[in-house]
Amino acid sequence: MQGGDARDKVAPHHKCPYIGSMLPDPDSFALKPFSAVIFDMDGTLLDTEAVFKTIVFEVAGELGFEMHEHVHLSMVGSSHEHTRALLVDTYGVSFPYTQFDDRCRVVMRERMHLEVPVKTGAREILEELRDRGIPTAIATSSRAPHATLHLGTAGLLDMFQTIVTRDDVINPKPHPEPYLMAAGRLGIAPEHCLALEDSFAGVRAAHAAGMQTVMIPDLVHPSDEIRSLGIAILDSLDHVRTAFPKPTER
Repeated sequence: MQGGDARDKVAPHHKCPYIGSMLPDPDSFALKPFSAVIFDMDGTLLDTEAVFKTIVFEVAGELGFEMHEHVHLSMVGSSHEHTRALLVDTYGVSFPYTQFDDRCRVVMRERMHLEVPVKTGAREILEELRDRGIPTAIATSSRAPHATLHLGTAGLLDMFQTIVTRDDVINPKPHPEPYLMAAGRLGIAPEHCLALEDSFAGVRAAHAAGMQTVMIPDLVHPSDEIRSLGIAILDSLDHVRTAFPKPTER
């Protein structure tokens, strides 16, 4: 399951002033040239976070615990280790994390069995990158079976040269290791990679890896700390694609 860091200060109800106003016209913002693009998966490419949120609330209730909005938002985007620590800290040592995690996985598989929704602009941005000959990768905090199943069901699995999951790294997001590993597998220096993220942990990881980083908020909007990193914050993958450098600039 997707996880979170209890230290994150989420801003669930406040729209960032940069969102929706950063690209008033196609010429107002342009990304720096890049040689590869590394995507987060859930919430960035796949429109799965809202489904997962419903499952988290349902399963917690089944186990006799009341899930809260701020707790769920602190789970978005990080590792299982952070999620376990967060939930035990919130509900006490009696919280049955393994049972909770297993049940969430089962329900998620059931609901995503036939169709995995993708974010607006996902197919278009991947097709354009393929047409430009720009390699792509995934860097996700999800386990490999979850990642390959959902990308395959969504019809996106073959669009990536490599997929880095939680099973591949020692240090998950917000550590830069997932992004550094993805760049290494692509053979592209991190500073020449564009990273696309929706979560605090992912933005921190990509920024720490030295990559040009764009946050595309999904359930969690950027905090002052995230804005202070100097990253771009855009509405959607369509906005990212609009901001691509001209092909000759890469």
